[in-house]
Amino acid sequence: MPKAKAFELRTKTSKQLLQELDDQKAELAQLRVAKVSGGAASKLAKIKIVRKNIARVLTVYGQKQRAEAKKQWKGKKYLPLDLRPKKTRAIRRALKPEQLKAKTQRQKTRESNFPKRLYAVSM
Repeated sequence: MPKAKAFELRTKTSKQLLQELDDQKAELAQLRVAKVSGGAASKLAKIKIVRKNIARVLTVYGQKQRAEAKKQWKGKKYLPLDLRPKKTRAIRRALKPEQLKAKTQRQKTRESNFPKRLYAVSM
């Protein structure tokens, strides 16, 4: 089986991808049996290609699942943790910009009653 192309896999449905995955895994099992029983060198070289194909299929399948989940959760109040932006732990826990700029009533009153003095220094 030739090398699977990711852009070709993306055009397939999820069921087709799972079918492709089963085919690839079955082929890998056959190649491993051939390896143990002393198969041809061409079959041994094919093991790597099949393993990479399996990885490609799984990657595309995961991307499809994630895209469907994002579409399903779009516009909802909360997002599942795995769909939220990763960033860093510190950034995720930091205050949001509107929380940083928020002022208490007392702060607002003091700033209006006692504005910062401006001095013009001339030389």
